[in-house]
Amino acid sequence: MTDLHTRRCVPCEGGIAPLPRAAAEEVLQRLDENWQLSVDATSIQREFRFKDFFRTMSFVNALAHIANLEDHHPDLEIGYGYCRVRFTTHAIKGLSENDFICAAKIDQLPPA
Repeated sequence: MTDLHTRRCVPCEGGIAPLPRAAAEEVLQRLDENWQLSVDATSIQREFRFKDFFRTMSFVNALAHIANLEDHHPDLEIGYGYCRVRFTTHAIKGLSENDFICAAKIDQLPPA
């Protein structure tokens, strides 16, 4: 099985069903244990902690680079020493494999 972080996102303009809860829970096991599935199984989220604002923004910039390369963009909440990342595929109002691919790529970033 190919590691998620080596895969590429496929454009999603809708027309496909979001992953059902069972499938999302299965793929979630391939990510860092800190990723969480939302109660309604339509998104995954993780909080990252940093020593200071500079390290937070360095992480955000690296994350933004990944998101732009994959053309799949998360929702972010950023503050002093933290970044909360939430992935969902807006076009299908739920999770697609793209969300897990991007999360796996972010898991590969070096710790701050």
